[in-house]
Amino acid sequence: MPHARAFQSADPTNPTPGNISGLVVDAQGALISGAHIQLTHPDGTSAQQTLSASDGHFAFNQVAPGAFTLSVSLQGFVAASTSSTLLPGQTLEVQPIALKIATAYFELQVVPDTSYTSEQELQLEETQRLLGLFPNFFVSYHWNAPPLTAAQKFRLAWKNTEDPGNLLLVGTTAGIQQAANAFSGYGQGAAGYGKRFGADLGDLAAGTFMGGAVLPSLFHQDPRYFYKGTGSIHSRFFYAISRAIICRGDNGHSQPNVSGVLGDLSAGAISNLYYPASNRGAQLTLENGLLAIGGDALNGIFQEFVLRHFTPSAKHQP
Repeated sequence: MPHARAFQSADPTNPTPGNISGLVVDAQGALISGAHIQLTHPDGTSAQQTLSASDGHFAFNQVAPGAFTLSVSLQGFVAASTSSTLLPGQTLEVQPIALKIATAYFELQVVPDTSYTSEQELQLEETQRLLGLFPNFFVSYHWNAPPLTAAQKFRLAWKNTEDPGNLLLVGTTAGIQQAANAFSGYGQGAAGYGKRFGADLGDLAAGTFMGGAVLPSLFHQDPRYFYKGTGSIHSRFFYAISRAIICRGDNGHSQPNVSGVLGDLSAGAISNLYYPASNRGAQLTLENGLLAIGGDALNGIFQEFVLRHFTPSAKHQP
């Protein structure tokens, strides 16, 4: 109970000030030093403040009588307050003011980090080879595979372009063209074969980088074919051919395959730089671009129904 001694002022118009003291403790009753105590009156006047001493004690002297509030605060504790009334000339010892330890509340926003899983997915795709020889890198057999970063798209494009299996295909294609005297402006012999090989390699590099890295990075689209593997043959067939004009964005939603179509057309335009003069022009650009788009649709059909069976590492993927 508070202990108080009150003295009646001789002059009622000028009441005698009093004194207020007390202790600051924690929930277990241990003394707390360094707590900030502020004394205020209802009208906001005569505000005083002090700190609790090493023994938890605090005191206010020469306090105007009347109603008052003591507000106590200390970092790491929940603020507390108590109110009472001081009589003229009274020495009032308030009950110990207990502070509770503050409970910290944190709002934690979890943002999935896909960098690890996309790297793991990419490493898996880089092992995918048809018959164990020819690269089959631009296909994911995991429907919910995370998107690739721009750096990963360029890495996949480069690995596909310089792969020995693809270089073998380029060399074979150049040999067939040589035998058929396709692009006769290149001539025959070793020089003619070398020019055809260089042109076919240029087509591979331009198509792979433009449609598989540069434009997908610019438009935030995924250059890979995502194997469906479920549903009716009819639905899978139309899904497969539609991938020539519809792709998955890096945001996971389907969208027009701007990067793929423009990649095919731009690769056709680039081919004007190295094809024989007699074969250059808008017709070459259009023909090569349309052939590439048609090839993308045909590739989708093979990816959906055939190529997984000839890709050993894919057979063990879920």
